[in-house]
Amino acid sequence: MRVLVHGSELAAATAAAALSWVGHRVTWIPHPGDPWSRLSRADWLNREPRLARQLEDSRAHGNLSIVEADDVSAAHGDGMEVLWLALSPEQRGDLAKPVATLARRAARGLVLVNNSTFPVGETERLEACLGEAGVAVALPDLLEEGRAWETFTRPGRWLLGCDDAVAEARVRELLRAFNRRSDVFQRMPRRAAELTKLAINGMLATRLSYMNEIAGLADTLEVDVEHVRRGMGADSRIGYEYLYPGCGFGGPNFSRDLMRLADVQSASGRHSLLLDQVLDINEHKKETLFRKLWSHFRGRLEGRTVAIWGAAFKPGTARIDHAPVLVLLNALWAQGVRVRLHDPAAIPALLTEVGDHPLLEVFDMDPYDACRGADALMLVTEWKEYWSPDWGRLADLLSERLLLDGRNIYDPAWVAAQGLVYRGIGRRSNPLTKTVTDADVGTSREPAFNRDSGRRSPS
Repeated sequence: MRVLVHGSELAAATAAAALSWVGHRVTWIPHPGDPWSRLSRADWLNREPRLARQLEDSRAHGNLSIVEADDVSAAHGDGMEVLWLALSPEQRGDLAKPVATLARRAARGLVLVNNSTFPVGETERLEACLGEAGVAVALPDLLEEGRAWETFTRPGRWLLGCDDAVAEARVRELLRAFNRRSDVFQRMPRRAAELTKLAINGMLATRLSYMNEIAGLADTLEVDVEHVRRGMGADSRIGYEYLYPGCGFGGPNFSRDLMRLADVQSASGRHSLLLDQVLDINEHKKETLFRKLWSHFRGRLEGRTVAIWGAAFKPGTARIDHAPVLVLLNALWAQGVRVRLHDPAAIPALLTEVGDHPLLEVFDMDPYDACRGADALMLVTEWKEYWSPDWGRLADLLSERLLLDGRNIYDPAWVAAQGLVYRGIGRRSNPLTKTVTDADVGTSREPAFNRDSGRRSPS
């Protein structure tokens, strides 16, 4: 098929690479706000397994053309059968004119595939722009950053919002190469598909935030939250997925979808107190490791040095959008704490965000370099290279031998046996003799964060 892909999202790049890989004739027009000349150098794109290489291979074989254009309506759309839109909400702009222009040049029976996260009902509005030239279907973006190629080419499901049998047949043919093992399409009305995508991420975020609340309670009661997690997961009504407590979630798509769902709720007149709580809990949990550090040192943090492993919002990506590390850094710097941070991929994005801060040193090669001269280590992103460290080396490098595990990837008893003090999310262990715990520090109150000034002071 002749396909025109428009947008600069990960979903656009993945669709362009995968559809051209299986023989479709694809023209990809990145959004003017993020053109290919800049997009091609983006760390997040080049870190995605296989994606950048496949884009180059498809271009070399002639199945993919990447066109720079100031206006999508200026693109050559003659004979186009599918218009695939993968835009961010910020790139949405006024699509009416360019979509109508392209529709006039397209082949009869054009199918517009809305792969963007737009407001519920937007697919219907896009169809109105097509006039009599074709129909629009919703195919919400379900990609996972860090494994976008795999989730597109070996999908577990596709939510197809479609009210037209002919359009459904064309979409199925377009994606037939990725629908071989079993039928992964779930067809439903367009608005239902758009809302379902938002509702999925809302549910996942709710599970994460609930588990973080339980972890906080477990900390107070001196219960190991891992026992609670396993007991909950063993219940067939609950299961284990997304029951891992941590120091907060982030990411451009996940966070954006939650805000979009909250907007949908407000616009409908049904304000969601639950979503408000989920978002508030998550922002609070991004400060968890700081609060544990504060408690351990009884509020005496100025002049200390902390090593951080991980800045990306998740392993496998170079992005830091809404990442917990951003909140954590501001909290530490407000107390005069020096930070030595290692991440194998996200250092450029981090420096773009925070600049050349006098209390920050960054490392992207050896993670142990970040630990030299540090009092404590905070694990923020669970990159695989952090899972099995040299414990003896860590104990020698960290002057206070304190490990704050924001993802609960380590065994507390094992860490304590290596001579380190372990503090996780709802988990703890001390080497040999009991040291100060979070619950013991009744005389040292946690700091309050003045979000106007960015300074912390005892509440």
